[in-house]
Amino acid sequence: MIQLTFYGAAETVTGSKYLLEAPDGRVLVDCGLFQGQKELRVRNWDRLPFDAASVDAVVLTHAHIDHIGYLPRFVKTGFRGPVFCTPATEELAEILLFDSARNQESDADYANKKGFSKHHPALPLYDDRDVVDTLRLLKSASPREWFNPAGSIWCRYHDAGHLLGSAMIEVEIRRGPKPLRIVFSGDIGRYDGPLYHDPAPPPACDYLICESTYGDRDHGPQRVLDQLCDVVLTSIRRGGVMLVASFAVGRAQQLIYLLRVLIEQGRIPEIPIFLDSPMAASATGIFSKYAADHDLVESKFKGPGSVLDARNVRLARTVNESKRINDVMGPAVIIASSGMMTGGRILHHLKQRLPDARTTVVLGGYQAVGTRGRDLQEGRKSIRIYGQDVPVRAAVAEMSSISGHAGRSELLRWLGSLPSPRRTFITHGELGPATMLADTLRADRGWDVVIPRMEQTFALEAMP
Repeated sequence: MIQLTFYGAAETVTGSKYLLEAPDGRVLVDCGLFQGQKELRVRNWDRLPFDAASVDAVVLTHAHIDHIGYLPRFVKTGFRGPVFCTPATEELAEILLFDSARNQESDADYANKKGFSKHHPALPLYDDRDVVDTLRLLKSASPREWFNPAGSIWCRYHDAGHLLGSAMIEVEIRRGPKPLRIVFSGDIGRYDGPLYHDPAPPPACDYLICESTYGDRDHGPQRVLDQLCDVVLTSIRRGGVMLVASFAVGRAQQLIYLLRVLIEQGRIPEIPIFLDSPMAASATGIFSKYAADHDLVESKFKGPGSVLDARNVRLARTVNESKRINDVMGPAVIIASSGMMTGGRILHHLKQRLPDARTTVVLGGYQAVGTRGRDLQEGRKSIRIYGQDVPVRAAVAEMSSISGHAGRSELLRWLGSLPSPRRTFITHGELGPATMLADTLRADRGWDVVIPRMEQTFALEAMP
């Protein structure tokens, strides 16, 4: 029997884990951390309902933590097989996983110091040693070339346009006269998005696992450069700092690139840009190495590695350099991770800057339920940071146009050329967006569509 079980990203946008089982092999597609609501985050501490040692291989779509962040814990609990990914994902994963471990250790230490954790002592989910053990298992696979992670299960990657190295996974289970074909979308990127190429069309398949992050809405008609220009000029008029919560890998480089384009075009003044993330600075070298994977049509720059070369871009690698940014009065732009404000250096800036009415906080991209980003998006008057309720007097600006996720119309465009699969599973979306996308595919295309529940298993039947 061939079967698929959803151990994450089912009726939620985080914790992607899909277990694909054939009679002669077991492969886990993605191995992500749950983020957002506490009821999801505590799942990271739960032992999975299957034995990690029984899985033959892991195949990753891309390097974001909600897709790879559980890997060190998975290894810690017994997994010893190969972890397949694209070459760029392999390099980015090292940076992201070490950063994730250090953030967890730092947050645990801070919780113990301040005494606000319910656990005594507070412990990290994993540490640097677990990351080292994990990185030994990574094995890169070239895009568009078939590889064999286990038994009769074969895979190949196609560009998803979401992040450097991001890919959808085409799977063939080669048993019998005709293979069973499955496509895992991963996260689908934007059309005409800055830095990244358009997502490749999905290959024909029997079963499709499709993300639905923005399954219920589009990003709006305003072009990203125009929207960013408006937000920066408004922030300058307000007289304070523009604080951007950003994923350190992908979004940070994209933002600085776009700000540099606006300066190059004379649309905004050359104000200081602080990148408060050693990980983002390190990741830029990887972006430069894979320059051919980027689309730089908006500018005259020769490659993504040049985005940090400007005299107005200042890097904060050390803790002391980060602390010195506290003295900056503005106008200035501060970019810090994490993108949904779940951890990292952004929390220290928020704690200092949110009570100041001159501050502009920019939300760029999806904010999951239960995150501080969603709290700000919904207009909360205070948010809790390190055990304290911090008043929100800052202006909050949304910039959905810099999201790395395809909007609803873009998802439908991506699916437009795909012949009807036997069944489509809608994942990686909250229930509302997932339901709206599923209903559209049923009504407009007559597709058989299911929104799986957490830990729900489905038998996949091969064509006769």
